[in-house]
Amino acid sequence: MMESRSPICNTCGEEIGVKSNGELFVACHECSFPICKACLEYEFKEGRRICLRCGNPYDENVFDDVETKTSKTQSTIATHINNTPQDSGIHARHISTVSTIDSDLNDEYGNPIWKNRVESWKDKKDKKSNKKKKKDAKATKPDEHDAQIPPQQHMEDMPQNTEAGATDVLSVVIPIPRTKITSYRIVIIMRLIILALFFNYRITHPVDSAYGLWLTSVICEIWFAISWVLDQFPKWSPINRETYIDRLSSRFEREGEQSQLAAVDFFVSTVDPLKEPPLITANTVLSILALDYPVDKVSCYVSDDGAAMLSFESLVETADFARKWVPFCKKYSIEPRAPEFYFSLKIDYLRDKVQPSFVKERRAMKRDYEEFKIRMNALVAKAQKTPEEGWTMQDGTSWPGNNTRDHPGMIQVFLGYSGARDIEGNELPRLVYVSREKRPGYQHHKKAGAENALVRVSAVLTNAPFILNLDCDHYVNNSKAVREAMCFLMDPVVGQDVCFVQFPQRFDGIDKSDRYANRNIVFFDVNMRGLDGIQGPVYVGTGTVFRRQALYGYSPPSKPRMLPQSSSSSCCCLTKKKQPQDPSELYKDAKREELDAAIFNLGDLDNYDEYERSMLISQTSFEKTFGLSAVFIESTLMENGGVPDSVNPSTLIKEAIHVISCGYEEKSEWGKEIGWIYGSITEDILTGFKMHCRGWRSIYCMPLRPAFKGSAPINLSDRLHQVLRWALGSVEIFLSRHCPLWYGCSGGRLKLLQRLAYINTIVYPFTSLPLVAYCTLPAICLLTGKFIIPTLSNLASMLFLGLFISIILTSVLELRWSGVSIEDLWRNEQFWVIGGVSAHLFAVFQGFLKMLAGLDTNFTVTSKTADDQEFGELYIVKWTTLLIPPTSLLIINLVGVVAGFSDALNKGYEAWGPLFGKVFFAFWVILHLYPFLKGLMGRQNRTPTIVILWSILLASVFSLVWVRINPFVSKTDTTSLSLNCLLIDC
Repeated sequence: MMESRSPICNTCGEEIGVKSNGELFVACHECSFPICKACLEYEFKEGRRICLRCGNPYDENVFDDVETKTSKTQSTIATHINNTPQDSGIHARHISTVSTIDSDLNDEYGNPIWKNRVESWKDKKDKKSNKKKKKDAKATKPDEHDAQIPPQQHMEDMPQNTEAGATDVLSVVIPIPRTKITSYRIVIIMRLIILALFFNYRITHPVDSAYGLWLTSVICEIWFAISWVLDQFPKWSPINRETYIDRLSSRFEREGEQSQLAAVDFFVSTVDPLKEPPLITANTVLSILALDYPVDKVSCYVSDDGAAMLSFESLVETADFARKWVPFCKKYSIEPRAPEFYFSLKIDYLRDKVQPSFVKERRAMKRDYEEFKIRMNALVAKAQKTPEEGWTMQDGTSWPGNNTRDHPGMIQVFLGYSGARDIEGNELPRLVYVSREKRPGYQHHKKAGAENALVRVSAVLTNAPFILNLDCDHYVNNSKAVREAMCFLMDPVVGQDVCFVQFPQRFDGIDKSDRYANRNIVFFDVNMRGLDGIQGPVYVGTGTVFRRQALYGYSPPSKPRMLPQSSSSSCCCLTKKKQPQDPSELYKDAKREELDAAIFNLGDLDNYDEYERSMLISQTSFEKTFGLSAVFIESTLMENGGVPDSVNPSTLIKEAIHVISCGYEEKSEWGKEIGWIYGSITEDILTGFKMHCRGWRSIYCMPLRPAFKGSAPINLSDRLHQVLRWALGSVEIFLSRHCPLWYGCSGGRLKLLQRLAYINTIVYPFTSLPLVAYCTLPAICLLTGKFIIPTLSNLASMLFLGLFISIILTSVLELRWSGVSIEDLWRNEQFWVIGGVSAHLFAVFQGFLKMLAGLDTNFTVTSKTADDQEFGELYIVKWTTLLIPPTSLLIINLVGVVAGFSDALNKGYEAWGPLFGKVFFAFWVILHLYPFLKGLMGRQNRTPTIVILWSILLASVFSLVWVRINPFVSKTDTTSLSLNCLLIDC
């Protein structure tokens, strides 16, 4: 295609064009924002006369010229909007979309799509009047089915050049510039071709003198190539997104009316308050309660899965301090709204604060927070020594959770329902303490089971249509984060098929060098943005806003019903033959489809209420799916949330206690098709995978100010244990029925590149086996004098050079479109090797042991430090068996380098050429393990003695092996010497 001579309009994608004098048309002379005449005319027609990029007014000459033309052609534009598609171009489609929705804003939500979505979020007390409006609207307006969005129209199919000035959208997709992404894709294809030629040479040119080493290296290289394909191609179409929260507010928070924003239930999970300090959990809760969101739409549920009295008492103190903290944050627009992190900011807090009382109130609030910390620390100190008879409450009764493995369910509402208000008399969000029942003999499923208990409790008490889950150490850093998510979820076109909105994880308390890649920048800024261009990012366990209906196992509204046997081609097999399916899967799919059909067909009826709706469907079918709770089953039928009117409020707490009983999930679909999915300690990957298999898509939201921030394990031992837990979860999924290699193929709802991404998430631990072998090969080559690569010809040299150049170019171009620094990329590469030869290796063996021998591994909670000493634990090394493999590889390669140089000195000048190739690979291993070595030996007085003993032992063993090989004297020299001795006549 020939390149256009004039720039492209940023609104409609057509050429900007030229003026009558032949000069290029320029709307804004300040920033030269590319916009064509037709789009600028429409902007003036709508009353927008400010540049969309720089905010400066348009030039007066352009004003006069365009205003005149607009007045003359106003009727022409009106006619142009109603023209047929063959008479209208890109401009007409763009203007038609905007004007239709803008005109609908003038009446009661006008557009049937907005009407269906927004009216359902009105107050339940006005339900009858709303139904009457629907009837009147149906009598005067066209059939709603005529305005339905086609099922195939998803977010990725929307026009990606939608302009920020168009007020009909709450978010836009901003594609990566074509110059960057095209060159990136070309290099990927080139690298594939070079890899094919490289392997053709490697396989057809074996090294006969070191056949075993050559074969091992080729197998490892083939696996690395497959791993690269699985990791690279899901990043084929990365995108960016931009949200407009001001439009969300103008659409759903009209002055003088009740807010129509959707309610959100927050889940905060904690287990052991001694490992997860209550002060950190308290800051997370306070940041939620102080959100910039309507207070009646926010409910915070804190799950205490350890039933600790310390967690309960700390939440009492937190609720009391919230009465002061919440109004202070909202009065002065404090960011972040977690007090510990706000008061620790080293910034000028007087900047942009014009209120004279701010300084006085801030100092008073800081004193109150210091007193709050003293009380919290006193509770922690008291909890260090548990009384023999157990803890007792103020009324003298025993604490129900004294036995953490055998206790009843507990629920306590601290704020919201009790009428508690802040010091200024304003209403506060709800705060609920939940500890589910634990009994011996029941499988409680750890964090996934706790999250499912919160799903049921919240459905009974508040039943918000959306759920946001956070770890106890991830506080809200951006008070408008929920509004950012609602720009996607509450959009009637974009949000109908969105199951969750994922925010990137950002962390505090990490040193600038980020030695152990705690920030995980490459994953969150590169991989996840690539997935957003396909079917959406994977669920990463925290900082996620869910649609409650998606957690209930329903399919997206716009998708057709799944047939038991798909006659169409699946995403894995391009065949039209019917694929056999497991009978149990057919039964579950059919049952879920029956519920889907019942719910969405009943949704089209007008004369019904929620109680009648639940009675119309078989109660038995719902009980087998959701459990034995009529109140909870009724809540699942309410797509837009809210507590059913038929429920007696006085019985809600009793019902909530019932749904968190340890036997509630027996003989139901919880953990199988509903809620967080069981079967892996990384329940997040499994849960998101099941949703994507049903046809849902997810959204990746990256606001300029990070939405949430957490604490990362900055020392080496904790970091390796964290990686071990993730890798073990991936191995469990690989060995389960939910393996992405085959699960969900018959439905065809999971896109091919999305499946590759999920396959990559479960097979990456197995890369540890070839990685350990490949890191050992350089040392073996140096010790034995052999090499895995034959003498290179000119063609082979070009292939090796091309391969290295393509690897470098791929990384450089990836850095260009992602904005990730080269240091972050290098740290990620280093820790990929460190984690691969340690945690991933152990995860593979533990996963097979669990499958074959039934040996379950303990779930170790990563400790969250509350120490004020900055980076105080960075160099602490706690002994763990995970340290042995990388330590051994370091010593092997260091000994190999010494042996190689000694051998070269002994043999002479001709040995130095082959030596450099061997030493290069050895140094490659050492450089990648360098952060591990530095962390291990950073502080001699803190290095465990066992590590030093292991190092000495391994060094001695390999030194003896080296002496046994005896590289100083070659076999050829010994033979010639013996022959010379025979010729001497003694």
